[in-house]
Amino acid sequence: MLRRVATGLFVLSIPLLLITSNVRWATNEPRLYEYSFDHYDVEDSSGVTRSELDYAARDLIRYFNDDRPTIQTLVTQDGQRVSLYNERETSHLRDVKDLFRFVFRAQEASLAFALIYVVGVFVWASEASLRLLARTVLGASLFTLALLGLAAVGSAFSGFDALWTRFHLLAFTNDLWKLNPDTDHLIQMFPEGFWRDATLLVAGLTAVEALALLAASTAYLRLRWWTAVPVGQPPLGKTARGARPRRARGAGGATDGRA
Repeated sequence: MLRRVATGLFVLSIPLLLITSNVRWATNEPRLYEYSFDHYDVEDSSGVTRSELDYAARDLIRYFNDDRPTIQTLVTQDGQRVSLYNERETSHLRDVKDLFRFVFRAQEASLAFALIYVVGVFVWASEASLRLLARTVLGASLFTLALLGLAAVGSAFSGFDALWTRFHLLAFTNDLWKLNPDTDHLIQMFPEGFWRDATLLVAGLTAVEALALLAASTAYLRLRWWTAVPVGQPPLGKTARGARPRRARGAGGATDGRA
């Protein structure tokens, strides 16, 4: 019973681990921020110079990983040093930081559980245990791909805008995420189109990783199947070509059957 529960939790931990790991990578990848600045002409829409946008991106990455309760990023506008974000944006970034911290802890917990499960299998290593691990990884990979497929179907039917709005309603307990693209720098730096692109990137990376695990587990199971029968030994129930099966002998050494 305990083993079944552990196996079920391991299957659930794989998609959680892959998705949260990719979200964590994206959160801390400066090139993704630079992609938004370049692709969505943020320098023109925000009025902030590119060098200060790059500085703001690095400050955001530090903020999401340090212990500062509030971010205060200063930029130069009209010859004066002013705060890049207004009070509403600053409060929303505090909520975003809490959400990212939760994602980071979930990634660490799922990674720890997956490692403990795999190490546990190898501690009691036997051929049956390793085959079970491969089958479990295969099932977890298929489960991950199924979740991505469901998300893709939902996005196709309702559209990304609706899913993005629903995500914010579930993730946040206030409406601070409703920003004005004409006045608020945060949404100018990262418009909704950027979040669609970032979501597709995370989903794509997760799919590639799930397919890699699927291929590895399938290859192992096929290899064990092909090597299960020793070389030169015919499959069960068959005899070598040209060999006559021996008849069983009865008492006294006589051969059973008719003469």
